[in-house]
Amino acid sequence: MPIGPRRFQAVLTRNVAPGVHRLAHAGVNCYLVEEGRSVTVVDAALPATWPYLRTALEALHRGPSDVAALVLTHAHFDHLGFARRMQEEWDVPVYAHPAERTIAAHPYRYAHENPRALYPIRHPGGVPILTAMAAAGAFRVHGIDEFTEFGPGEELDVPGRLRVVFTPGHTFGHSALLLEGRSALLCGDALVTLDPYTGFTGPRIVAGAATADSAQALESLRAIAETDADRLLPGHGDVWRTGAAAAAAVARSVGAS
Repeated sequence: MPIGPRRFQAVLTRNVAPGVHRLAHAGVNCYLVEEGRSVTVVDAALPATWPYLRTALEALHRGPSDVAALVLTHAHFDHLGFARRMQEEWDVPVYAHPAERTIAAHPYRYAHENPRALYPIRHPGGVPILTAMAAAGAFRVHGIDEFTEFGPGEELDVPGRLRVVFTPGHTFGHSALLLEGRSALLCGDALVTLDPYTGFTGPRIVAGAATADSAQALESLRAIAETDADRLLPGHGDVWRTGAAAAAAVARSVGAS
């Protein structure tokens, strides 16, 4: 379901897993997880995605008062975009791993292995994606100082009862979120099917322009495979529907960029 004018269009895809809906905008995904009438939002995309979130909720016959939580897989700027507005305007609690605290407060101070400036030259396929992200507010994300911390293996008391699967490497606190009863894993940027820095598609870890430790990220693919989830819901790119172990194997074979 397209939302908004064509140039800046967002797309809401319903039931990418049972009761889970993907809102894709400017190359970035966030997800709405329903349980009864309540909703958990997973990741906060970019600032310009904010009005589309409200429209997506309306399409699901929900509103801001139905949003019970925002859960972050990690706190990079392109997944933190409307987090502060959600806290301040909707009074929604935010959840994240404690190792994300510095990035959450300072979204542009994050560890990465490779110089970012070279990627548009070496990988022109990523330029349209990065341009769309910039137009959607990638350079004007406000940090957050307060959130509720979670730890590996914890089941969060939020709609969907998300189970934390610790997957460090992209950031040092990166955590995927397992919907055990729905056989779906919200894997954030631990495994994507579109790398915004290169434009490459298919299961992979994100390029070193935005990954803190690629070796650790590749090792974390083991934890993804062990979930045995049927579907992976990544932070960038299309849903992977052929199982976590298969996706992890492909990503390992691709390696780091």
